[in-house]
Amino acid sequence: MTAMHPITFAALEAFPGELEKHYAAFPAQFVNWAPPSWDGVPSEPFTAIEQICHVRDIEIEGYQLRFKRTLEEHGPFLPSVDSEAVAKERNYGSADPAKVFAEIRAARAQTLSLLRGLDDSQLARPAQFEGYGPVTVRGLVHYLCSHDQQHLSGLQWLLGKIDAVSLRS
Repeated sequence: MTAMHPITFAALEAFPGELEKHYAAFPAQFVNWAPPSWDGVPSEPFTAIEQICHVRDIEIEGYQLRFKRTLEEHGPFLPSVDSEAVAKERNYGSADPAKVFAEIRAARAQTLSLLRGLDDSQLARPAQFEGYGPVTVRGLVHYLCSHDQQHLSGLQWLLGKIDAVSLRS
Protein backbone atom coordinates (compact mmCIF):
# COMPACT_ATOMS: atom_id res chain seq x y z
CA MET A 1 0.00 0.00 0.00
CA THR A 2 1.29 3.45 -0.83
CA ALA A 3 0.78 6.89 0.70
CA MET A 4 -2.49 7.90 2.31
CA HIS A 5 -5.50 8.27 0.07
CA PRO A 6 -6.36 11.95 -0.55
CA ILE A 7 -9.94 11.41 0.67
CA THR A 8 -8.61 10.56 4.13
CA PHE A 9 -6.60 13.78 4.30
CA ALA A 10 -9.55 15.75 2.97
CA ALA A 11 -11.78 14.33 5.72
CA LEU A 12 -9.17 15.07 8.39
CA GLU A 13 -8.72 18.60 7.10
CA ALA A 14 -12.46 19.33 6.95
CA PHE A 15 -13.23 17.88 10.37
CA PRO A 16 -12.68 20.94 12.64
CA GLY A 17 -15.14 22.97 10.56
CA GLU A 18 -17.66 20.12 10.46
CA LEU A 19 -17.41 19.65 14.22
CA GLU A 20 -18.00 23.35 14.78
CA LYS A 21 -21.07 23.30 12.50
CA HIS A 22 -22.50 20.28 14.30
CA TYR A 23 -21.93 21.90 17.69
CA ALA A 24 -23.56 25.14 16.49
CA ALA A 25 -26.79 23.20 15.97
CA PHE A 26 -27.20 22.85 19.74
CA PRO A 27 -29.44 25.32 21.54
CA ALA A 28 -27.36 26.95 24.32
CA GLN A 29 -29.47 25.33 27.05
CA PHE A 30 -28.54 21.86 25.74
CA VAL A 31 -24.73 22.01 25.45
CA ASN A 32 -24.42 20.40 28.91
CA TRP A 33 -27.53 18.24 28.62
CA ALA A 34 -27.28 14.47 29.07
CA PRO A 35 -30.00 11.98 28.13
CA PRO A 36 -31.46 9.64 30.76
CA SER A 37 -29.74 6.73 28.95
CA TRP A 38 -26.68 6.59 26.71
CA ASP A 39 -27.78 3.31 25.09
CA GLY A 40 -26.92 3.42 21.40
CA VAL A 41 -24.58 6.42 21.49
CA PRO A 42 -22.03 6.04 18.64
CA SER A 43 -19.32 7.95 20.53
CA GLU A 44 -18.26 8.22 24.15
CA PRO A 45 -21.17 9.16 26.43
CA PHE A 46 -20.39 12.87 26.57
CA THR A 47 -22.56 15.99 26.41
CA ALA A 48 -22.00 18.31 23.44
CA ILE A 49 -19.42 20.47 25.24
CA GLU A 50 -17.71 17.38 26.61
CA GLN A 51 -17.55 15.88 23.11
CA ILE A 52 -15.57 18.79 21.70
CA CYS A 53 -13.20 18.91 24.70
CA HIS A 54 -12.59 15.19 24.33
CA VAL A 55 -11.84 15.58 20.62
CA ARG A 56 -9.28 18.29 21.41
CA ASP A 57 -7.53 16.25 24.08
CA ILE A 58 -7.48 13.01 22.10
CA GLU A 59 -5.99 14.85 19.13
CA ILE A 60 -3.12 16.24 21.22
CA GLU A 61 -2.56 13.70 23.99
CA GLY A 62 -3.79 10.68 22.09
CA TYR A 63 -3.14 10.69 18.37
CA GLN A 64 -0.30 13.21 18.09
CA LEU A 65 1.59 11.37 20.82
CA ARG A 66 0.83 7.97 19.21
CA PHE A 67 2.08 9.16 15.82
CA LYS A 68 5.28 10.57 17.30
CA ARG A 69 6.02 7.49 19.41
CA THR A 70 5.38 5.10 16.52
CA LEU A 71 7.68 7.12 14.29
CA GLU A 72 10.45 7.43 16.90
CA GLU A 73 10.31 4.14 18.83
CA HIS A 74 10.56 0.52 17.78
CA GLY A 75 7.10 -1.09 18.05
CA PRO A 76 5.84 0.95 21.03
CA PHE A 77 2.83 0.03 23.15
CA LEU A 78 0.28 2.83 22.79
CA PRO A 79 -2.04 2.97 25.79
CA SER A 80 -5.61 4.12 25.43
CA VAL A 81 -6.77 7.21 27.31
CA ASP A 82 -9.29 7.05 30.15
CA SER A 83 -11.46 9.72 28.56
CA GLU A 84 -14.14 9.79 31.26
CA ALA A 85 -11.54 10.37 34.00
CA VAL A 86 -9.93 13.15 31.95
CA ALA A 87 -13.34 14.79 31.38
CA LYS A 88 -14.04 14.87 35.11
CA GLU A 89 -10.52 15.99 36.05
CA ARG A 90 -10.60 18.88 33.57
CA ASN A 91 -14.23 19.85 34.17
CA TYR A 92 -15.13 19.77 30.48
CA GLY A 93 -18.63 21.07 31.18
CA SER A 94 -17.31 24.55 32.01
CA ALA A 95 -15.09 24.95 28.93
CA ASP A 96 -15.27 27.93 26.57
CA PRO A 97 -16.32 26.47 23.19
CA ALA A 98 -14.60 29.23 21.16
CA LYS A 99 -11.30 28.48 22.89
CA VAL A 100 -11.78 24.71 22.44
CA PHE A 101 -12.46 25.11 18.71
CA ALA A 102 -9.38 27.33 18.28
CA GLU A 103 -7.31 24.64 20.02
CA ILE A 104 -8.83 21.90 17.84
CA ARG A 105 -8.03 23.83 14.64
CA ALA A 106 -4.44 24.44 15.74
CA ALA A 107 -3.94 20.84 16.85
CA ARG A 108 -5.37 19.42 13.63
CA ALA A 109 -3.12 21.69 11.57
CA GLN A 110 -0.12 20.30 13.49
CA THR A 111 -1.30 16.73 12.97
CA LEU A 112 -1.76 17.26 9.22
CA SER A 113 1.63 18.91 8.94
CA LEU A 114 3.25 15.88 10.55
CA LEU A 115 1.34 13.35 8.45
CA ARG A 116 1.75 15.04 5.06
CA GLY A 117 5.53 14.70 5.24
CA LEU A 118 5.55 10.94 5.79
CA ASP A 119 6.75 8.45 3.21
CA ASP A 120 5.52 4.88 2.74
CA SER A 121 8.12 3.36 5.07
CA GLN A 122 7.14 5.78 7.85
CA LEU A 123 3.43 5.10 7.30
CA ALA A 124 4.19 1.38 7.66
CA ARG A 125 5.95 1.70 11.04
CA PRO A 126 4.29 -0.67 13.56
CA ALA A 127 3.01 -0.32 17.11
CA GLN A 128 0.65 -2.08 19.51
CA PHE A 129 -2.43 0.01 20.26
CA GLU A 130 -4.26 -0.94 23.46
CA GLY A 131 -7.72 -2.22 22.63
CA TYR A 132 -6.93 -2.41 18.88
CA GLY A 133 -3.85 -4.64 18.66
CA PRO A 134 -1.20 -4.31 15.96
CA VAL A 135 -1.33 -1.05 14.05
CA THR A 136 0.80 1.04 11.71
CA VAL A 137 1.05 4.81 11.44
CA ARG A 138 -1.25 4.49 8.40
CA GLY A 139 -3.74 2.54 10.51
CA LEU A 140 -3.61 5.21 13.21
CA VAL A 141 -4.49 7.82 10.58
CA HIS A 142 -7.57 5.81 9.66
CA TYR A 143 -8.50 5.36 13.34
CA LEU A 144 -8.22 9.13 13.86
CA CYS A 145 -10.49 9.73 10.88
CA SER A 146 -12.93 7.14 12.27
CA HIS A 147 -12.80 8.82 15.69
CA ASP A 148 -13.71 12.13 14.06
CA GLN A 149 -16.72 10.55 12.40
CA GLN A 150 -17.82 8.92 15.66
CA HIS A 151 -18.00 12.33 17.32
CA LEU A 152 -19.96 13.92 14.49
CA SER A 153 -22.34 10.97 14.87
CA GLY A 154 -22.39 11.40 18.65
CA LEU A 155 -23.46 15.02 18.28
CA GLN A 156 -26.20 14.05 15.82
CA TRP A 157 -27.32 11.31 18.20
CA LEU A 158 -27.57 13.86 21.03
CA LEU A 159 -29.60 16.19 18.80
CA GLY A 160 -31.98 13.29 18.15
CA LYS A 161 -32.36 12.70 21.88
CA ILE A 162 -32.95 16.42 22.47
CA ASP A 163 -35.69 16.38 19.83
CA ALA A 164 -37.33 13.42 21.54
CA VAL A 165 -37.30 15.29 24.87
CA SER A 166 -38.93 18.33 23.28
CA LEU A 167 -41.75 16.09 21.99
CA ARG A 168 -42.59 15.14 25.56
CA SER A 169 -42.65 18.75 26.75
